[in-house]
Amino acid sequence: MAIENDVLETQLEEELAGLDALDALRTEAGPGLASRAWSALWPKVLALFGVFAVWQIVVWSHWKPEYALPGPTSVLPELGRQLKTVAFWHAVATTMRRALVGFGLAVAIGTLLGIGVSRSSILKRGFGSFLTGLQSMPSITWFPLAILLFKLSEGAILFVVVLGAAPSIANGLVSGVDHIPPLLLRAGKMLGARGVDSLRHVVLPAALPGYVAGLKQGWAFSWRSLLAGELLVDIAARSSIGAALNQARELNDATKLLAMMIVVFGIGVLIDGLVFSAVETRIRRRRGLIETGAAA
Repeated sequence: MAIENDVLETQLEEELAGLDALDALRTEAGPGLASRAWSALWPKVLALFGVFAVWQIVVWSHWKPEYALPGPTSVLPELGRQLKTVAFWHAVATTMRRALVGFGLAVAIGTLLGIGVSRSSILKRGFGSFLTGLQSMPSITWFPLAILLFKLSEGAILFVVVLGAAPSIANGLVSGVDHIPPLLLRAGKMLGARGVDSLRHVVLPAALPGYVAGLKQGWAFSWRSLLAGELLVDIAARSSIGAALNQARELNDATKLLAMMIVVFGIGVLIDGLVFSAVETRIRRRRGLIETGAAA
C-alpha cells in the first residue's frame, strides 16, 4: 500500500511539474509590454478619430455658423497655443489642487460613513436611504447654501465637492460589504478575526471592488461639482479652468471655450486611465479574473 502511495505521489508531482512548465511557456510566449500598450491604446485612438470626424461633419453641415461652432482644425491649434502659456498651467494647477483637496476630504468622510453604515444595522436602516438621496441630488442645488455659508470663497467650492463625492464613496463601500459572501465572514470569524481585525483583514479586502467603484464614481461627481463651482464662484486673482471657460463664454470665444472643454475631458480620461482603471485591473488580476500578462 505504501509503495502504491509513493507511486501515485510521484505521478502527481510529475503531472504538476508538466503543468507548471506549460504555464511558464505560455507566460513567456505572452504579449510583451509594447504589444499590450498598443492593444490598450489603439481602440482609444480610433474612438478619438471617430469623434473628431463626426465633429467636423457637423461643422461642414453648417448647422451653426463657424464662429459659434468651430471645427477641430481651429480648436486644436488653439489648444496647442494654450498649452504653451504660463497662465494655462497656473489655471490647471489651481483646479487640480482644489480637486485633490476636495476629493481627499470626500474619501475620508465617505469611508467613515460607509464603514459606520455597513457595520451597524440601525445606522443602515436609518441613514442608508439618506446616502442615496444625497447622491442623487444635483451638485448645483448645493451652491446657494454654500455661498450663504462661505461667501464667494474656496470653502464654498470645497463644500459642494465634498457633498457631491462623499455619498457615492460611502454607497460604494456599503454595496461592497453587502455583497461579501457570508461563508467568507464565518471563515474569518473561525480563524479569530473579530472587531477591527475582521474589518481590516476580511471585510475591507473583500469589499474592495465595490469600494473602488464608489471611489471612481465619487471622483466623477467631485470633478463635475468642482467645474460647476469654478464657473459660479469666481475668486479674484485666482485663475482656474472654470474661470477660463467662463471668460471665453463672456468674450464669445468659442475656439478657446472648446479647447478648454477638451482639457476638462482629457484630465478626466487621464485620471480614470492612470488611477482607477489601473487599480481595478490590478484587483481583477490578483483575484484571477485576468490572466497575468494579458491586456485589461
